[in-house]
Amino acid sequence: MEKSANARMYEAIPQLGRLRDEVLYNDVWKQPELGPRDRSLVTCAVLAALGKNEELAHHMRRAVENGVTADELRGLVVQVGFYAGWPCAVNAGKAGLALFEGEA
Repeated sequence: MEKSANARMYEAIPQLGRLRDEVLYNDVWKQPELGPRDRSLVTCAVLAALGKNEELAHHMRRAVENGVTADELRGLVVQVGFYAGWPCAVNAGKAGLALFEGEA
């Protein structure tokens, strides 16, 4: 099986992978002010607003693992449409389409 572009990128830039693992996942994501579920919602909203669809699709799946429902993600997409712009909502909807259609 061929490695994903992300896996290859982290191998090519190991310092970035180390920062992701040690700082982002083992520090930022474990801060007590927000739980994983709420952190996932915030992350998905920011990625949607920035149009980072590949990362958004990954984080939407992770959000479901963290207790966010598909309906809540649908609501997030609508909210993004009014605060970040309609194209951002359309792109976010596309990023979550497999999840929304029950394929993820």
